[in-house]
Amino acid sequence: MASSELPTELVDRYGLARHNHMRGPNSEYWFLYEDRRPRLPVRRDGELCFARWGNGRGQSRHLPRASWTWLKTVDEGGWRESGAVPIIIPATFAVERGVWYRVREGIRGLLVGDERGKAVVYMICEPASHYYQVMTRSERMPVLVSKWTY
Repeated sequence: MASSELPTELVDRYGLARHNHMRGPNSEYWFLYEDRRPRLPVRRDGELCFARWGNGRGQSRHLPRASWTWLKTVDEGGWRESGAVPIIIPATFAVERGVWYRVREGIRGLLVGDERGKAVVYMICEPASHYYQVMTRSERMPVLVSKWTY
């Protein structure tokens, strides 16, 4: 996420200074799943906030222990009972297995509350295209905003 897109008050409130990096002459914020406490920016109803990225470390006993969910699962109603709501993860770049690539409009996700009421975001993924699979060696790829609508 470009530094110019992130209000200073959110940087201070969420302690995001350590996420700031330079890509050439541009300053941007990186949010990586490998972070000690992974979180992602989330745009819901036009408002920007931050949520815990998935449940990979088992903080919740009721949510899937993952950081992403399949588009097919969402389409088939697999999250209906959870109260999950569709959101956009604002991003200008993404990384998969060390390969950085440009994202134009953001990534689709679901925001759900855990049993303590904490917001948790899951990235929505689909089977990787041949190009994406060759580029990243990954079997899945994120669903981009321009690709799918709720």
